[in-house]
Amino acid sequence: MYAEERAEVEVLDANLDKIKAITKKIQASMMRLETSGATVQQAIGPIYGNTQRLQIINSNIDRVNEAIDKLREPLDMKAREERIIRAGAQNVGLSEYLASLNRTRQAHSDLKFTNLRSNQRTVAELNGLLKSGIEQLEVVFRDTLKEHARPVEPLHFVTKQLSFPTIKQDHLSRLALINSFISSVAGLDSIYNRQETPTVQIYAEVRGNYISASLHNLAAASINTARKKASDAAYRQGTNAIGTYAAGLEGLSLAEHDNICSLFTREEWSHVYDSTCRGAVGEFSKTLQDLNTHIKSNLTTDCYLSYEIIDIVSNLSSRLHSQTGELKGLLADSLKPIRETARISLSELLEDTRRRIGSLQILPADGSSVPITAETITRLQMMTAYIRPLSSIMASLGDGNWSSPPSTSSSNSTPTLKAFDVGADGRQLFSHYATDTIEVLLSNLESKSRTLLRGKSLIGVFIANNVTVVERMIRSSDLLPLLSNSTVKIDTWRKKGTSLYVDAWHDTSRFLLDSIHTNRGARPPSGNSGANESAAIIKGLSGKEKDKIKENFKAFNISFDDLVDRHTKLAMEPEVRALLTREVQKVMQPLYDRFWDRYHEIDKGKGKYVKYDKGSLAAKFASLG
Repeated sequence: MYAEERAEVEVLDANLDKIKAITKKIQASMMRLETSGATVQQAIGPIYGNTQRLQIINSNIDRVNEAIDKLREPLDMKAREERIIRAGAQNVGLSEYLASLNRTRQAHSDLKFTNLRSNQRTVAELNGLLKSGIEQLEVVFRDTLKEHARPVEPLHFVTKQLSFPTIKQDHLSRLALINSFISSVAGLDSIYNRQETPTVQIYAEVRGNYISASLHNLAAASINTARKKASDAAYRQGTNAIGTYAAGLEGLSLAEHDNICSLFTREEWSHVYDSTCRGAVGEFSKTLQDLNTHIKSNLTTDCYLSYEIIDIVSNLSSRLHSQTGELKGLLADSLKPIRETARISLSELLEDTRRRIGSLQILPADGSSVPITAETITRLQMMTAYIRPLSSIMASLGDGNWSSPPSTSSSNSTPTLKAFDVGADGRQLFSHYATDTIEVLLSNLESKSRTLLRGKSLIGVFIANNVTVVERMIRSSDLLPLLSNSTVKIDTWRKKGTSLYVDAWHDTSRFLLDSIHTNRGARPPSGNSGANESAAIIKGLSGKEKDKIKENFKAFNISFDDLVDRHTKLAMEPEVRALLTREVQKVMQPLYDRFWDRYHEIDKGKGKYVKYDKGSLAAKFASLG
């Protein structure tokens, strides 16, 4: 057992000695390898450094080659793009043409960015090529627009309530592509030195001319329809073509706004729309100026046209502004002269009434009304069709300030929204103006009648007739609800005419007044009909008193018959005749009835002095009414 273990130990020792011997050999080999490695490193070190430097140089060379290729690329593509651009968009197609221009623009930008002197010539050539391409695009843009620039007849669309034509959608898309590209290069100083994009200028020019040309006939029609066939004929609402003209301008402007919104960016809408429509609005303004000249020359008969124009243009401006947000200022400026003329017309109409009445040399001898009364109320009736514009004009003048011409200081002011309020205030202002007009009419007629007519009764009938004409025309027209508060003033004039007429009968009523002497015996009370009373009264009279009663009856008969004769010969409106007869009877009948009750037995029923009994007098009055 012991011998076996000893043998194993000896084997292990032998193996250990071998390992130690091998280790020493390995160490010796490592030392030789390190020595050889150091030698190799010393030899290879410079070679590795040179290799790295060569790699860097090679990389730099590759990059230089790439840069040269990039620099040469625009030079190589110039000929290709030039062929496309010179051929034109019509021949190569718009998409390919725009793509070529985009490549040219990019090459131009890249070469310009390098700032190499050697590239300056190429940059200039590409710049010229790019300009040429854009100019051709502008031609295409203009030609495409002209395909839709043939003037239309607005009357056809207005009368049939049709929408005005717009540019076809495929053409709009084509135009939008062109505009988008030109707008993108518009900021390049080397390409454009203009502040405004050329497509905007072209669009405004072509489409602006299209709108103006389409409206030309309506502008001429507005002037032609204003011409008067008779110098004294008043303008009738709707007979001038300005309404159709405004409707045509509105339809074309709205159609153009649709085109612009589809073609240009939102930021450009306002400027393009204003530039496009400015010319047409300018022509519209010139037409309004011509109409204003005509109205001023015929102010008292054609002032209604100014009211109509104010209403039409104000509504046009409001609708366009609500849908486009534009043109309000331009239209307001075009309306200023017309508004000033309309303001002046209010005082001029009052003055014309005074002037025409003052120029009357004679008045009707039968007391009938004069034509100017009906003509003046007819003016007011015609004005009721223009309450909205008149309200704004009167509001700008101020209540009552229409009695004299307006001052120039307020003529240039733009009306506010409140000025266009046609509510209670506007209607009240018109009511005040109409009442003032009636007052001027009747007061001047009264003054003239006192100069030219003789006798209170005739003056009274004249005033009453004219008042009745005024009242009748108010009741039968749209003036009635507007002048409901003016009845008091009209009643005052009616009472004045009635009073003047009845005053003439007061002289006749004097004959029906008697003196009652209280120092005599008691008399039977008056007021009880019957011959006994009258006989008793007559019996108690002295001879002189009886003669006086007889004379009073005779004088009454003569005076009454004369007044009745004149009453029947005077020209009275039916309402006036009934009114005056009634008022006279109120005065005369009670007095005569009393006088007759007391003294009719003076001629004992023979009729020598007492021509009328109470019934016959009442019948006489009834026949007069």
